[in-house]
Amino acid sequence: MQLGFWALAQEQPDHLALVDPDGAEVSAGDLLARVNRLSHGLRQAGLRPGDAVAAVLANGAPMIELYLAVLQSGLYLVPVNHHLVAPEIAYIVGDCDAKMLVADERFGEACVAAAEEVGVPKEARFAVGGIAGFASYEDLLADRPATPPGERTTGMVMNYTSGTTGKPKGVRRPLPGAAPEAVGVGLGGLLLLFGVQPLDQNVHICGSPLYHTAVMVFAGGSLHLGHTVVLMDKWTPEGMLELIDRYRVTTSHMVPTQFHRLLALPEEVKTGYDLSSLRHMVHAAAPCPVEVKRRMIEWWGPVVDEYYAASEGGGTVVLPDDWMRKPGTVGKPWPISEVAIFDDEGNRLGPNEEGTVYMSMQTGDFEYHKDQEKTRSNRIGKFFTVGDIGYLDDDGYLFLRDRKADMIISGGANIYPAEIEGVLLTHPLVADAAVFGIPHADWGEEVKAAVEPAPGAEAGEELAHQILDHCAGRLARFKIPKSVDFVAEMPRDPNGKLYKRKLRDPYWAGRERAI
Repeated sequence: MQLGFWALAQEQPDHLALVDPDGAEVSAGDLLARVNRLSHGLRQAGLRPGDAVAAVLANGAPMIELYLAVLQSGLYLVPVNHHLVAPEIAYIVGDCDAKMLVADERFGEACVAAAEEVGVPKEARFAVGGIAGFASYEDLLADRPATPPGERTTGMVMNYTSGTTGKPKGVRRPLPGAAPEAVGVGLGGLLLLFGVQPLDQNVHICGSPLYHTAVMVFAGGSLHLGHTVVLMDKWTPEGMLELIDRYRVTTSHMVPTQFHRLLALPEEVKTGYDLSSLRHMVHAAAPCPVEVKRRMIEWWGPVVDEYYAASEGGGTVVLPDDWMRKPGTVGKPWPISEVAIFDDEGNRLGPNEEGTVYMSMQTGDFEYHKDQEKTRSNRIGKFFTVGDIGYLDDDGYLFLRDRKADMIISGGANIYPAEIEGVLLTHPLVADAAVFGIPHADWGEEVKAAVEPAPGAEAGEELAHQILDHCAGRLARFKIPKSVDFVAEMPRDPNGKLYKRKLRDPYWAGRERAI
């Protein structure tokens, strides 16, 4: 059996490949026909192997079509976070040298301004829906043949790393230079690490934005393994449960914030849906509090898998049985990966010694697009880092502490916000929480907590006292927040990533942090 969406769609054209957020069901054959037409359209628009296509799209069939067309045309797809403002979109579109911009009409105003700022040619602007000055996305497919394009060669997705510290950088890898079918196994490979099998009546639900690296990897990988992909445009906890029940979902890629919100549902809602189809509900992207994950396993059963990786590569993996033996671990290295811990002087550390986490992969190198200095500075030999702190235990299992940039240094003690946030989230009146350091004249930094109250909870001094009392029996005194701020909504993107700088930076205006 040859893997890869294109081959599988030819073999099983009636297979249900995609469920759009509006409920439209798309067969593999129909999806392949549109992908082939789009591939011809990209060629006739003048794009050649190695060129980049920037996409500011919501979850939906056009993003999937573009992804599959790029991957058989030797192009780079650059998914852009559609929550960015015009100058931020313009930076990415310009930095990746995009030869085409495809945008959803919902983000039209920002995309028009971005296209004008970087000078995207009028003939290279296409819109899903209507955007002034943009041609219709459907024009790229109109009157094109549904047959495969000639000289097919594998393209890649080029993701931009988070811009929470400085401008984002594109993670660019060399094109494979091979036919798409030759790399079909690799395109679905990350799911294979968890024991997910090709075909096997698997259904993947995608509730996070496809502009995120891992979300596209898992949704795309599912298509390349012959699975059905159910897309959500806006994730809601009960909405996800309903779709799991309706489509007999087996897999997903999730983040801990979604777990927390699922657990907050009323008991009658949680028990009102049939979740017996679940097999591998994989999570990553942020530290998951031990108690939150334990409760999810109690509810869903031993189907909650975890891994650690980054846009640059990975990584580790841990299945539920191993995690229950070593709560809090993010697992052991992938077969194609190596993990090492180094101190600030570049010395490799031994078991149970805490330092910066570095990784290497056997599948090929990468560079930060147009930033050789960052490419060089984040490496020690074959290893790279994204700035996380952790340690390997005696058995080689990785435990993460926090991001180095988020670590609080108070009175000379290193304090890890993730640990404190995990405790805050166990309070029943806390819907979400963030912990960060703010200036202190004597200690350098003190611990501040920002809390989003649970529905029905009243923000104020009384709730703050309850929260701090809750911490008192669970954290060492020096880790307990000195004060609590309440926010109406935590600044997270739809994939759960917390923009902590938006909370922390006002306290540091005019000052410079030590890290």
